[in-house]
Amino acid sequence: MSRHHPIRVPPRQYELSRPLATFRVTAKQYRPRKAPPETPDMPSYRSLLRTPEFTPLFLGAAAQNAAGTVGGLALGTLVFRATGSPLLSAVSMFGSSLAQMLGATFLLSGADRLPPRTTLTVISLAFAAGTAAQALPGLPVGGVLAVVLALGLVASLGGGVRWGLLNEILAEDAEDAEDAEDAEDAEDAEDAEDAEDAGDAEDAEDAEKAKDAEDAKATKGGYLTGRSLFNMMSGLTQITGYAAGGVLLTALPARTCLLLAAGLYLTAALVLRFGLSTRAPRATGRPSASATWRANAQLWSSRPRRLTFLGLWLPNGMVVGCESLYVSYAPHAAGTLFACGAFGMFAGDVTVGRLLRPAVRRRLATPLLLLLATPYLLFVTHPPLSVAAVCVTLASAGFGASLIQQERLMELTPGELTGQALGLHSSGMLTMQGVSATLAGAVAQLTSPAAAMTVMAAGSACVTLTLATAARRSPGRSSPEPGPEPASPSPSPSAREAAPGRSPS
Repeated sequence: MSRHHPIRVPPRQYELSRPLATFRVTAKQYRPRKAPPETPDMPSYRSLLRTPEFTPLFLGAAAQNAAGTVGGLALGTLVFRATGSPLLSAVSMFGSSLAQMLGATFLLSGADRLPPRTTLTVISLAFAAGTAAQALPGLPVGGVLAVVLALGLVASLGGGVRWGLLNEILAEDAEDAEDAEDAEDAEDAEDAEDAEDAGDAEDAEDAEKAKDAEDAKATKGGYLTGRSLFNMMSGLTQITGYAAGGVLLTALPARTCLLLAAGLYLTAALVLRFGLSTRAPRATGRPSASATWRANAQLWSSRPRRLTFLGLWLPNGMVVGCESLYVSYAPHAAGTLFACGAFGMFAGDVTVGRLLRPAVRRRLATPLLLLLATPYLLFVTHPPLSVAAVCVTLASAGFGASLIQQERLMELTPGELTGQALGLHSSGMLTMQGVSATLAGAVAQLTSPAAAMTVMAAGSACVTLTLATAARRSPGRSSPEPGPEPASPSPSPSAREAAPGRSPS
């Protein structure tokens, strides 16, 4: 039997090639590294509400939306009871939109050339006075409609001033965040150096990158989030406003409801006057028709911007023509249909503004615009109120397309023309809403409200498909679908401009 001799290893091979402390630190490199948290692409609603001046602007807009909702329903009901005409009822609710294009033609340069706080306050006071005038006993229908058109001319400045100011406020907030980030860089560098000495340099770097990514808010992402919050507020105020307006109209005269709306406009004026700070205009020079024409021509000169404007104006406006017939379609349940529409719009805004990723969001403008129109095609069958309410709710979720389109518009517009671009969007959309309401009322006068709603919905769907085809043929597109699907700020106004055609936006 052979003997096995143990293998002798030189003792020095047992020795560590490096000091133990060095080996221990190096081993930390092989620990499982935590993945950095997902970077948000836009600020949270809570951070927006902490932004200076955002809350007063938000609350002032909420009071204006509530006033437009209650006052519009009361005025439409008052005119319909007095005349029995679907056309006059629709014009009384949405006719102020007809004056928007006149204002966009001659007055819109003031959106960037007038002080925002004073302009918004004066507009709210004008609406308070005009709404109170509509409540005067004995005022003929012609006088009511004249006041409606005059208020529309005053409101033509509102959208550009408000949404330009919103963009300015959120841009300043983004700059403040960047300044705070720069101020902390030295401290973060020292912390990272200390962590490196302790063997944790890579962990410190991960934490630093995650923090930097979370704090760096893009201005346009902030605008989209802010506009989404405004749209959701608009939806909620419409839900409660139309519901409360329907109850009030059963207990109080329509003229009393108009006086309540005037009080809400006055409240909005006070909030804006004392909540906002004094700001210089965003552009120099005096407002004039020639300045308005030059800026509008510059905005209209770009084919992607033209398609974006048309996508914001036409499909949306034609569907609002359907909404203008709620009173004549269901005289005793119009408030219910308006509230269902507001709820659907709220759901659509939440989905688009907070739940969808940018890559997904930018592809959904055309599908959402088709959703906006197609449920109204079922009205050809004269559905009962329960089915009609479901159709209205589903269709109104499609108003979320407006957020995607406004974000695209901000990407295509120079900073010095932001207010005028948003004002042109607002005025053009409200004008198309007024034209569509008048056209829908005329068709309903000749046929029936259900038939007119079907015709307007079919027209909206056809326009959406036409614009989508034109966008795909656009040379040198900078984003996938800039037509009615101008990809992925807002600035509803909201998708239906709060209470359509009546809010001073």
